[in-house]
Amino acid sequence: MSIGRRGFLRGAVAGGALTPLLAGAAAPAHATAAAAAPGASPTGGGGGAVFRWLGTSGWRIDMPGRPSVLVDPFLTRFSTGLFDPDREFDAATRLTVDAGTVDEHTADIGDGGVVLVTHTHWDHFSDVPHIATTTGAQVVGTLTTYHLAQAMGVPVGQTSPVRGGEVLDFDGCVVEVVSSRHSRNANHSVTFAGVRVEVPGKPATIADLPEGDTLAFQVTPPSGPSVFFMGASDFAEREVAGLAPDVAMVALPSTSSTHEYVPRLLEALERPGTVVPVHWDHFERALANPPVDGTGKGMSVAEFTALVRRVSPGSRVVVPEYLTPYTF
Repeated sequence: MSIGRRGFLRGAVAGGALTPLLAGAAAPAHATAAAAAPGASPTGGGGGAVFRWLGTSGWRIDMPGRPSVLVDPFLTRFSTGLFDPDREFDAATRLTVDAGTVDEHTADIGDGGVVLVTHTHWDHFSDVPHIATTTGAQVVGTLTTYHLAQAMGVPVGQTSPVRGGEVLDFDGCVVEVVSSRHSRNANHSVTFAGVRVEVPGKPATIADLPEGDTLAFQVTPPSGPSVFFMGASDFAEREVAGLAPDVAMVALPSTSSTHEYVPRLLEALERPGTVVPVHWDHFERALANPPVDGTGKGMSVAEFTALVRRVSPGSRVVVPEYLTPYTF
């Protein structure tokens, strides 16, 4: 079986870049997204939370007077062959951390910083141990996250295992943990499936980081808005019922194995005012704007935008650029 991006099915990689903002019908005023000017204060225009996309499904959330929250921070870019039509995907690719780049964007998150991990595939987790050990941040994730973090040097006191259903308070920032599901490839399966039920030996390759079950998170800063974060393109309706976020960070599907994924998700989330596509970029290229579309044979951002407009015409689609401050 040949393996490719995110859903781990090889496809041709589109080489074009995308327009930063694609707006659907007007969203309700309270849920409309506005991009702050580059270089703006990290406190944002109105003293509210500021969100920066770190690529893949990664985000940084900065809140005035409080430590930052990170979601799936993956900033190191290295080649596995995932996007390269001239070579095979290499499951034995060695894990590496670009400490300079990671530190540049995470070292100042502040005492009491939090890292939320949706699952432990390398493009979501492999930078997390470095961030935790250099900043003292608390790592929140599955039992597999808990065990792998310790295997990679994170003190047990900095690791918080969760299952879904928890409602956590981090200095006034409320984090609802949601049991979720990982994307399915064309064989209706998951690459690097499995869990870690105890602390293993130190991982050395990307194959040493299994999916480890998948979570989603709804984060509500003290001043709002409520934002739903996904790390993979599947979910369970019963688990997201009643969340009704203002903003949804939606992972794009790479296959059609999950039935009516986008329409079902938007309905289950009660059609958020703002929808932001994530996990669509070529995450083995430099972290530089404009991002390069890495969807290959999966759903493109343009296709996703058209689908959102059709099934949730009151939602606005905001296509993010790397490290750009957004307020919602």
